[in-house]
Amino acid sequence: MLEAEKKPVHLYMEANPNPNSLKFVANFMLADEGVSFDFPDERSAENAPLAKELFNFAAVERVFIASNFVTVTKKNEVPWEDIQEHIRNHIKEFLSSGKQPIAPQLDQDPLFDENDSETVKKIKGILDEYIRPAVEQDGGAIVFHSFQDGIVKVLLQGACSGCPSSTITLKAGIENLLTGMLEEVKGVEAEGV
Repeated sequence: MLEAEKKPVHLYMEANPNPNSLKFVANFMLADEGVSFDFPDERSAENAPLAKELFNFAAVERVFIASNFVTVTKKNEVPWEDIQEHIRNHIKEFLSSGKQPIAPQLDQDPLFDENDSETVKKIKGILDEYIRPAVEQDGGAIVFHSFQDGIVKVLLQGACSGCPSSTITLKAGIENLLTGMLEEVKGVEAEGV
């Protein structure tokens, strides 16, 4: 049986606008650039060994993995001081073992769809170039959902899901940017929030 190669892991924690989420940043990539994985519950983590293990912590409510970080959202009643080192150590041990946090996926650009209209392509491009990096900085992700009748619908993932400031970010930031850059866009809404 082949043993996974151990690698040195440096992991640090970052707070973000969602007080129930904490971002654990690694010194190497965990997922391809622009690709993210959101696990709102243990059942959704079937192909994500790291997320599946993190759900063994009773306080863990949601796990999000993107580029070089894992965002963990905890239950409101549990203080971070009680669990953050345990979670950090578990992530570090998992990554040090050489195991992959996500099972191999099909190699396809999640933004690309040849059937997209020109407007949808422009919306996705703006989301990817201007908005995704800022949202990832806060431990989350924004994913295009749909565009119909001038309204862009997006999915908020990771730390953005359930964050008290996500509505302000959505309206004051994302909506202003998209409506300012594309006359076809009249508004932005979060889907499933």
